[in-house]
Amino acid sequence: MTAKNQRLTLVLLALAAVAVAALLALSALRDQAAFFYSPSDLLAARDVAGRPIRLGGMVRGGSVRKEADGVTTRFVVTDNARDVAVLYRGILPDLFREKSGVVAEGALGAGGIFVASNILAKHDEKYMPPEVKGAMHETKSLER
Repeated sequence: MTAKNQRLTLVLLALAAVAVAALLALSALRDQAAFFYSPSDLLAARDVAGRPIRLGGMVRGGSVRKEADGVTTRFVVTDNARDVAVLYRGILPDLFREKSGVVAEGALGAGGIFVASNILAKHDEKYMPPEVKGAMHETKSLER
């Protein structure tokens, strides 16, 4: 085998190793990725139960209910077309309130209730996460 063939073989093996490493990394990321859904998207999606996802929208006015344990909160996230009930156990952010934007990280549980592990609230009156803003805009366009 000549030196030129040896170099070519090493380059091909290196490229194959990089390709395998990239495929393994992408596979691991896909399993860990939390996809964003509006309530309409979530209710229309298939095979999302138990997968980590982000639910974004507005907290429906009058829907926030604190449980007797003081840690559990139930509320409804809406995109003005569909609603999803959310259950969260933990301390809510100070900026969490009704009729405000919210992103809940968690998974869809039994009975269509979204079980949140983390709640992200907006930081001022004008801010809304870009994904939520886009989903809300699409929903309003569909209603007309």
